[in-house]
Amino acid sequence: MAINSVLTSVLVSPEQLASMMGAEPVVIIDTRDADTYAAGHLPGAVNLREIFTFLATSTAEGLTALKSTFAEHFGSIGLSGLETAVFYEDALNSGYGQSCRGYYLLTWLGYPKIKVLNGGFSAWKALGLPVSTALPTVKPAKFPADLTSADVMLTKDEVAAALHTDVKLLDVRDIDEWTGESSSPYGKDFAPRKGRLPGAKWIEWYRFMKPSPQGPVFKSPLEVQAECATAGIASDDTVYLYCFKGARASNTFLALKQAGFSDVRMYFGSWNEWSRDDSLPIETEAPVLKAKSAASALAA
Repeated sequence: MAINSVLTSVLVSPEQLASMMGAEPVVIIDTRDADTYAAGHLPGAVNLREIFTFLATSTAEGLTALKSTFAEHFGSIGLSGLETAVFYEDALNSGYGQSCRGYYLLTWLGYPKIKVLNGGFSAWKALGLPVSTALPTVKPAKFPADLTSADVMLTKDEVAAALHTDVKLLDVRDIDEWTGESSSPYGKDFAPRKGRLPGAKWIEWYRFMKPSPQGPVFKSPLEVQAECATAGIASDDTVYLYCFKGARASNTFLALKQAGFSDVRMYFGSWNEWSRDDSLPIETEAPVLKAKSAASALAA
């Protein structure tokens, strides 16, 4: 029952959102690039691309800048605490988790009403719902300053302290990043080092979604739990997530939270920050060779 209520409270279907738009105050936030937004968006949606592009560090100064930047952005598009914020991207498997990154940021900031459009813009269009090219009239608001931040943000020091402990460190990057062939989605050599955090388990972020007639949607709580079980992660484990800059891991953060995982936090600085600090350890050996070595030891 609790799992279903969490699922319902965060993910919203296109039909549900269409009903909400005429019944309660909502601020719909399009996280796509400006040109794609201009070509067609949900009626009344505002464009806030920096939700996806902003790169953060986990130093005290970096997190202060992250908080102040987005408190200003969210206020400028009309979030006062009374409105429901609804994030969307084009499709859940093509935007690197950008709408979920908005959900994660507002969760961290303590905002009370947050939703993500399950299936994204593609699902909205597939149902024949209205699309607009008009720029909305935006009424800025004062983003609430008295919110209590949620304990979901990790620093690199906290992650370093968790290495080789009972904490389940989960890497959700694409396969070429996990194997060390590439350093990032922005190019193989965008970051200075390739590899992964020591002891991390890996579930590629795409695996938390499934096809539907309207495009990819999130898997059910039971399906998400099953995916995590393949990596030895249970819903009562402490799970630390990372990717490259906290977008794909935000997608997984939402998936795990709606599946009833009770202690999930994210290293928002992720590989973009970790790889630039030579004092921090990484694993670089090919995981397939490591697995082969273990199998050989068992055979012996």
